Amino acid sequence: MFHAVSFALLDSVNVLLIGVVVALGVMLPREGRYRGTAGLLIAGDWLGVFGLSLVVLLVFDGLGDVVARFLDSPAFGVVLIAVGLASLVATWRARPGGNSAMVDRVLGPLLSPSRATVLVGVVLGAIQSATSAPFYAGLAAISAGGFGVVERYLGLVGYASLALSLPALSAVFVGLVRARPDSAAGRAFAWMRARPTLMARCAGYLVAVLLTGMGALALV
Repeated sequence: MFHAVSFALLDSVNVLLIGVVVALGVMLPREGRYRGTAGLLIAGDWLGVFGLSLVVLLVFDGLGDVVARFLDSPAFGVVLIAVGLASLVATWRARPGGNSAMVDRVLGPLLSPSRATVLVGVVLGAIQSATSAPFYAGLAAISAGGFGVVERYLGLVGYASLALSLPALSAVFVGLVRARPDSAAGRAFAWMRARPTLMARCAGYLVAVLLTGMGALALV
């Protein structure tokens, strides 16, 4: 279970969703309905992550011992190291503002809370998880962890919640900043908002280093 929790926390470094939340905090006026919009967005993202995790876990369970053998083999550590190094290179080569076009594209339905807000969240959650190596690794650990059927599938509720922990905390932080823009948190937010490329690179490097380290530990 430790591995599943670790990978879920890694998956929570969702730069795209956090970027959308920050953009919402900047774009919506002080009297705008930020809480409702951000809440629906995070809820939709949770549904997207949970729905995809349910499908993937069903597939992994169908594979049976194949997943368990893979997790116990050196190949698992090698794959984690390879993905970590690939993430490191991709972050290093990423051009400034790489997520801005996607962020701008999804902001339209988010100017006020609606069903479209939830739908955007579902799509963002599914996209982020479908392209995230930690997401699959965590579910593989749950599938091969020797847990009962009820434990595995109820555990997906906690797994999806952990995967959304950082974006949810970011939404709360942005809300606090909007309420008190002159506070220390407000000044920290302004500093980070002025350096989006640096923040995205730091997140990318963090995930790359943690994946590589976990892969190295798996080989020991």
